[in-house]
Amino acid sequence: MNTETQPSKPNFGRRGELLVVIQFVLLFAFIFLPVWRPGVSAELLEATWLFRVTIGVAMGVIGLVLGALGSHHIRDYLTPLPYPVDHSQLVQHGVYAIVRHPLYASQLFAAFGYVVYQLSLSHLLLLALGFLFFDYKAGKEEGWLSERHPEYVEYARRVRKFIPWVY
Repeated sequence: MNTETQPSKPNFGRRGELLVVIQFVLLFAFIFLPVWRPGVSAELLEATWLFRVTIGVAMGVIGLVLGALGSHHIRDYLTPLPYPVDHSQLVQHGVYAIVRHPLYASQLFAAFGYVVYQLSLSHLLLLALGFLFFDYKAGKEEGWLSERHPEYVEYARRVRKFIPWVY
């Protein structure tokens, strides 16, 4: 009888740890990225100031509301990892009835608000990268959620991923 044990596989990364690291890198890159406005004149900035502030604040508020409500509704299952906790239940009420990933969407809305306020092409490009990243991360998370909660597939058909009633 062979009593040798197999070496255990490393656990880091199997529950999305690397995705969390990348998310924080993108967040800090967005915060510290210099504003770049090629071809935007001081006159245009002045003429559009009220519009940019209004849209920027509105998107920021939407982001805060999505983040707060999303965190509240999954407070018992909240983890920084995209892999669901063992005791998770599928939450389909509250903000989760209109968007599947309100915590990711909150960051995208807030970032979009900043892009509009600053008219920053550098931040717009990073936002596009962030959108692709969150779309990928949400896809991984949805695979795990579908394994754990078979009803997730129907839920995903009914509710949009990031932008209520749109995407």
